[in-house]
Amino acid sequence: MLEPLKKNPNWKGREGSLVLVIMDGVGYGAYKEGDAVLAADMEHFRELEASCPTTHLKAHGTAVGLPSDDDMGNSEVGHNAIGCGRVFAQGARLVNISIESGAIFEGRVWKELIANIKATGGTLHFIGLFSDGNVHSHIDHLKAMLVQAQKEGVKRARIHILLDGRDVGSQSALEYVLPFEDFLEEFRNQGADYRIASGGGRQYITMDRYGANWQVVKRGWDCHVRGIGRQFNSAEEAILTYRKEIPGIIDQDIPEFVIAKNGEPIGTIEDGDSVIFFNFRGDRALEITAAFEQDNFDKFDRVRRPKVYYAGMMQYDGDLKVPTNFLVSPPAIDRTIGEYLASTSLKTLAISETQKYGHVTYFFNGNRSGKFSEELEDYIEIPSDRVPFEQRPWMKCAEIADYVVNAIKKGLYSFIRLNFPNGDMVGHTGVFQAVVCGLEGMDIQLGRIREAVEKAGGILVITADHGNSDDMYEHDKKTGKVILDLNGKPKAKTSHSLNPVPCVIYDPQYQGEYKRELRNGLGISSLAATCIELLGYVPPEDYDPSVLDMAMKQE
Repeated sequence: MLEPLKKNPNWKGREGSLVLVIMDGVGYGAYKEGDAVLAADMEHFRELEASCPTTHLKAHGTAVGLPSDDDMGNSEVGHNAIGCGRVFAQGARLVNISIESGAIFEGRVWKELIANIKATGGTLHFIGLFSDGNVHSHIDHLKAMLVQAQKEGVKRARIHILLDGRDVGSQSALEYVLPFEDFLEEFRNQGADYRIASGGGRQYITMDRYGANWQVVKRGWDCHVRGIGRQFNSAEEAILTYRKEIPGIIDQDIPEFVIAKNGEPIGTIEDGDSVIFFNFRGDRALEITAAFEQDNFDKFDRVRRPKVYYAGMMQYDGDLKVPTNFLVSPPAIDRTIGEYLASTSLKTLAISETQKYGHVTYFFNGNRSGKFSEELEDYIEIPSDRVPFEQRPWMKCAEIADYVVNAIKKGLYSFIRLNFPNGDMVGHTGVFQAVVCGLEGMDIQLGRIREAVEKAGGILVITADHGNSDDMYEHDKKTGKVILDLNGKPKAKTSHSLNPVPCVIYDPQYQGEYKRELRNGLGISSLAATCIELLGYVPPEDYDPSVLDMAMKQE
């Protein structure tokens, strides 16, 4: 157990609970068109935003431990940052460090992958996004693993490439394929049979997400595993052929292709093989992982499921423990605010519905399962509706608010954290009307919580883990204009945004204990120190600074 937090000698905090509301996926949009947060009638949030100390926080890129500020934040790393009060290396940065140090090759999973094929005489397969976009993967990671595999005596490897054209140039595939073929030729010159075996565009095969279209995954499975697809002599031939046949086609939409010799695929996945899915980002890795790992799989007919040793580059879902084996461990996060509050004997509540329950518990606690204190912590999961989110965009925000309002009234907890999933989960549907509805439903519940906080003499902190619903239309990066679909309507955007998120502090008993002007330029990791200060304690010295500029009145 950690040492308890030290009390602030100049301020003891408030009598009522400190309530941290995480409005998942709610940011400040860069464009008016497609900004569902701006379009929604969020009366309570707007009033608080206008009358309370407010600032904007960074929730993407380096501010949450990702490699660059071109990288979108996500709920996992966002809750890590909020809960631990510091920035830990995530995703690509973590993989880079692991490869540079050699730790990835000293780990159990890499050793078992290699041992498996040496024992069976099988093939080492790599599947992943084939570019240096650094959002889902990086080609340098693939190259480093191939180099190491050769050093360890792996004689046969097959690479199944998912063409990008989204995080890199739209028709840049050959800029990666041609040098890579030269790279593989060097291995073959040294007696290692390393070849590209199959591929296709990332939007056409394998990399579906959120269950949007399992046929995308089926096409990938049939192509990579079974060797079913249009046959070509090389990836270059496949790309050039499709470009000729489908004028204007971009890389992400290229149909599947199978490399064959004398009519036979050169790289089907068979019993005894080892398979690495080398994407480090999880959202588009979960479905193909399920196809490899799940016994009771019902999304499509796999026809055959080879007995392989399967591993992901990283753990794609910490709650579900998916995949079973992964090469790079999540960051070793310690000394979270939850652990500090438990060591200080403060009673806390964490609550959300199923979709984000793991985020206010597991991820908020630094990828740690279980509680720090059974006596001092209560975790409440409200079961989510099992219907498409656009059909129930209000989700379970009312039920979450019911529980929180009651807890505030009873004065049961010093600190309450909750997640309203609406802005993110409904945001991913791309249905603008549903997103607006979900945000407005959430705002009604925010008003209820505000009233309860005021009556109890507490403090309310409103924020988010990343943007999403603030950017619901695709925009041209150069002109800023909305991109239209084939029907002439705005093209829906279902991914997270790069936009900042709010930090609003509602403190109805404020008496000048801190400046109303909050610090600017900080990231969401500053929220941990902020909450500790509002509870009347001194944050750990190595926590990222609070948004508060404390101007305590001296005795």
